Amino acid sequence: MLEDASQARPGGVRADGPVEGIYYIDTGDCELIADQDNSTGWLLRINGVMSSHIDLADPLFLDFEYMRWMSALIESRWPTESKPRLRGLHLGGGACSLARYFHAAYPDARQVVVELDGKLAEYVRGWFDLPKAPLLRLRVGEARAVTETLTPDTRDFIIRDVFAGAVTPFPLTTAEFNAHVRRVLAPGGVYVVNSGDGPDLKNTREEAATLAATFGHTTIIADPAMLKGRRYGNMVMAGSDQPFEDDPQLARRLLGGAVPAHIWDDAKVRAFAAGAQVRHDPAPPAEPAPQPSVSG
Repeated sequence: MLEDASQARPGGVRADGPVEGIYYIDTGDCELIADQDNSTGWLLRINGVMSSHIDLADPLFLDFEYMRWMSALIESRWPTESKPRLRGLHLGGGACSLARYFHAAYPDARQVVVELDGKLAEYVRGWFDLPKAPLLRLRVGEARAVTETLTPDTRDFIIRDVFAGAVTPFPLTTAEFNAHVRRVLAPGGVYVVNSGDGPDLKNTREEAATLAATFGHTTIIADPAMLKGRRYGNMVMAGSDQPFEDDPQLARRLLGGAVPAHIWDDAKVRAFAAGAQVRHDPAPPAEPAPQPSVSG
């Protein structure tokens, strides 16, 4: 049954909390699915594509492996025990799984989640009892347009997890967009992206080449089968103006997950990307040449 938004309370809050079903949103529909293996878990599918998992009882539980890799990378740079007051920007909202995680890991963090779909943002805010502003703000807008308006040097980490179906929109993968991201990052900040690809690895090689053209230091995290081009899956890529340290604890953490992952240093990333095309915004259309006047 397709449930109309009018059946929900304002903000997507229902009297009995999250309820399984398919809900109208601005960009199509989303499906809320109870996790059969976890009594407090919920899955969110957006326009037919699985997007997010939330554990209402444990914000530090991340069901999706690539999100675990992202969180491990961030925590490697900023150990939680040092209690840093991080400033984070999430491009792509979904169920705000990582934003909830970082709020629990870094209670003083200030985070903004940019979500294109306003109705989805309302539902998620109501369903999953997200932290309130200023700790976590949901901003409705297109990821690139919002990023271009932000003040320089104001974010410690930026995470891009934006998909239209199974593909990240091209304008969010170019060198010009990466330059905007770098401008917004504070010194030592980290830009982390979720990049999906198939066995030919064409997309991830181009993303790696574009990231390496913008940032002085890069890294990639993925499972060995993905790195060898044996299946469709996710690679986590990151860029920074400071080196990613050789962290044995991070390497052990990545190997210890349900899907063991390897981490590549900057040299391996650049070798992987060698020869791949750096992506650029399309050139603006040429101005028509002036026509000579004709006298009668």
